[in-house]
Amino acid sequence: MAYLLPLPARDADGPNLADGWLRFDRVARLERGRPREVVPISACAAAELAPLISPRAPVAGLTFDAPRVMGILNITPDSFSDGGAHLAVDAASAVADRMTGADILDLGAESTRPGAVQIPATEEIARLAPVLAALGNRRISVDTRKAEVARHALAAGATMINDVSALAFDPGMAATVAASEAAICLMHSVGTPETMQDDPRYGDVLLDVYDALADRIDAALAAGIPRDRIVVDPGIGFGKTRNHNLALLRDIGLFHGLGVPVLLGASRKRFIGDLGTAPAPRDRGPGTLAVTLASVAQGIQIHRVHDVPETVQALALWRAVTGE
Repeated sequence: MAYLLPLPARDADGPNLADGWLRFDRVARLERGRPREVVPISACAAAELAPLISPRAPVAGLTFDAPRVMGILNITPDSFSDGGAHLAVDAASAVADRMTGADILDLGAESTRPGAVQIPATEEIARLAPVLAALGNRRISVDTRKAEVARHALAAGATMINDVSALAFDPGMAATVAASEAAICLMHSVGTPETMQDDPRYGDVLLDVYDALADRIDAALAAGIPRDRIVVDPGIGFGKTRNHNLALLRDIGLFHGLGVPVLLGASRKRFIGDLGTAPAPRDRGPGTLAVTLASVAQGIQIHRVHDVPETVQALALWRAVTGE
């Protein structure tokens, strides 16, 4: 099987990538066990190119003619970056108010950091419910693996479910999302948060994650979730080493071939601290911005970040300087 990695360029004389802000006229053709080959798009079949150039329908009210920012709001005592800081409704609302420019907020009431322990759905809902009520006028995504929590969130007005298990954890999740009008983000992960960093291995991490996400899209479609309500996330830091993360980020544009919007969630993660000598997660904002802008240059549509105003400012300057 051949995979096409689009190669955007400022002087490209070709179509817009995913009908977005970049153009491309060359691709790298990837095949397992063979060196990559760079070819003009004229050497590719129309069916091969179709997922790379087809317009992305709005998802959860978001359009993709420009990069979109998803603000992270953890309502947990044990998240790796800000655990315990936003458990109170007033504190969560204050943080949401400071996320000026966020296109959507992603609320999570169960930590899925490496080593985190699962909590009951009732506890997750108890943390989530008052914050959802307080933020009822905002566009909301809810980060959960559990159908019971998703049903509560959707009834409270959430427009997206962000499932780190890509519908694999709870057998009822697919039907819950299918019965709604909400979007689903399918994230790649290995095992569970308790075990995912126990020596993860891949044959080819880029292609293995691509194939796994393609399978999860098929599962969502089979469950009755239409493609225009699906987003994918390669799952940086979820069952990946530093080298795995870097390999995915270098060629993250490959995931446009899945024909749906792509979300990147790399904000403040450990590999940024390791490479940027920033042991404290709160000090990893500059490294997160570097990763964000590198992925914007590959057309990635949604950026899940802690530091929203800084990201919005960086994107405005990137677009002004590049003219994209």
